[in-house]
Parts: sequence; C-alpha cells; structure tokens
Amino acid sequence: MHRLTWLLCLSVLTMLSACQGQRQAATATVVPQPIITTPTPTTPSPVATPTLSPTPTPTPVPTVTPSPSPTPQNPLWAYTIEGLRNRRYPGGTITITRVLERNAAYTRYAITYPSDGLRITGVMLIPNGSGPFPVVILNHGYIPPDQYWSGADTANEADYLARRGYLCIAPDFRGWGDSDPGPNYFRTGIVIDVLNLISSLPSLPQADPHRVGLWGHSMGGGLVAKAITVDSRIKAAVLYGPVSAYDLDNIQKWGDGLNEASPDPLAQAYREAARDPMFLRQTSPLFFFHYVTAPVQIHQGLADTVTPPQWSQAIRDALLAAGKSVEYYEYPGQGHAFQGTSWLLFMQRTTAFFDRYLKGTGS
Repeated sequence: MHRLTWLLCLSVLTMLSACQGQRQAATATVVPQPIITTPTPTTPSPVATPTLSPTPTPTPVPTVTPSPSPTPQNPLWAYTIEGLRNRRYPGGTITITRVLERNAAYTRYAITYPSDGLRITGVMLIPNGSGPFPVVILNHGYIPPDQYWSGADTANEADYLARRGYLCIAPDFRGWGDSDPGPNYFRTGIVIDVLNLISSLPSLPQADPHRVGLWGHSMGGGLVAKAITVDSRIKAAVLYGPVSAYDLDNIQKWGDGLNEASPDPLAQAYREAARDPMFLRQTSPLFFFHYVTAPVQIHQGLADTVTPPQWSQAIRDALLAAGKSVEYYEYPGQGHAFQGTSWLLFMQRTTAFFDRYLKGTGS
C-alpha cells in the first residue's frame, strides 16, 4: 500500500513537471515586435516672395469648381458666364463723328457704334502711316457718370500706345458719356458693349480685327477678366488694378448697382441673385478661367486701397492653376493710379507685352 501511494505521488509530480515545462516553452516563443513610427514633417513650405518680375511658377490655389449652372429658363441666365458665351455679338459700323485732334503721331476721333440696340460713343486714335494696325481697346474704371468725360481714365495710356503703332479705342460704356443707358446686371452690359466693338472692327480699314488686345483699369479690368472667358478673338489682355474676379466681393464693397426705385421687371430677381454666393459663382470669371485663350498681364499697386492686392493675386493664382499664361507685377508704394516712374515702367511693360502678342515682336 505504501509502495502504491509512493508510485502515485511520483506519477503526479512527473506530470506537474511536464506541464510546467510546456508553459515555459510556450512563453519562450512569444517575441515582442518593435513598433515603428514615422514622425510628421514639421518643415514649413516655402512662401513665394513678391517681386517686380513676372511670377515664374504657379502658386497652388484651392480648386474652384462652379456649382450647377442656372438653366436658360432662369431670367438671369443670360448674364452668367455661360449665358454670355451662348449669345451673339453682331456689332455694326464704327462711325467717325468728328476729328478731335491731329498731331505728328496720330489723329484722334470721336466715334459711335451699335451695341445691344444702344448707341455707344467713344474716342479712337489712329496712328499716322499705313495700316492695318493692331488694336487695343482701353476700358475705363468707375467714375461717377456726371463727372465722366469721353476718354477719361484712359487718355494717357491711349496716347502712349498710339505713338507706338496701336490703333486705340476707348469706349464710353452704356450710361457714361453720350452713350445710351441700358441694363448692366453684374456689370455684363459693359462686357457686351466691348464684344460688340470687337465685332465692329472690320468696318475700319485701318484696323486689323485679327490682332486685338484689351486693357482695363479697375472696373474696366473686371470687364476684361470676364471678356477673356467669353471671346477667343482677344489675343492679349492687360489688367491694371482690377476689381475682384468674384462678383460677391464687388457687390459687398460697392453694392449691386441697381437703383432702389428701379422699375426694371427683373429688379427683384436681380437683388436676390446679387446676394446669393452660389449664383454669383456663375457670373464670376474667377471660376471660368479654364476658357481663357489669351495671355494675361496684371499690374497691381501694393498701396492700393480701392482694389486690394489680394484681388489681383487671386486672379493670378486662378489663371496659373488653370494652366494659363500670366505675367504679374507689383508696385510698392503705388495706389490705384500709378504715378511717375512707376507709371512709365507699367506702360513699358504693357507695350512690350502687346508687341509680343499683337505684333510678334519684343521679348
């Protein structure tokens, strides 16, 4: 009996020893794996420094995708970028009404032409010599209509370009000068007037309708930004202290331009659309620069408090993001209208730009 008990105890001890060995063997095979982490880079991205030379590389900007466009049944669809692209600009005959000045370089005339059923007036400078000449249409900024005179805001620039071989036309927009008043929703009426002027150029034997550039200051710069998204006949475009290419910015700063007592049947619809950021994307060239075919040059004074530099920078960035050709210049200390040597430098750059794209000369 003692012998049997002793054998049973020995057997139990043997089994316990075996189990302990198995647990030790199992524990020995579990090898902890290292945890590998990758630190997040903390080096800031380089920031481009503004210079007086053209911007050499694109500046990344957020992708701007238009919201679904209003349908043609919308009463304001005709004044969206797509609406402007889908209408005709028949133009007509440019008529010289009188001679304003003759000098050694050019003759300056008063003119009229038809646009949208309206009579539009303006000033034209034809260089002396044999043409046809490349054409630059100069578009004035906002001046209260009762203070405006034909050729205001463009006279010095037109003189400079005409002396260098450009036929220059400065239209008085609808409601300015002696031009008839007419609808101008989202400032598209003045765009229509300029596109009808381009269509009218074949009536001038001195003009080459295949070499047309646009120049625009302030409100006129905003006109040019819209026009280049609509019309591929424009071969070069210069923006000088332009208003914003997003209509919401302009409306928030200056209002919608509609008289509160206007009897216009579209007045209420227009007021509502002018306060709708999504609709205003459809009227704003900033979201349609993929249509642009003309090279663009932009000039901006860094001390400009009328049209802030951020607006010109946004136009530059959106054009570059769309893969378009753009030159951008900033002028330290200059306001909304350049003075002295800055103005001269601006016009030298403008002329070299037009020479390159309208005459095929220059660097």
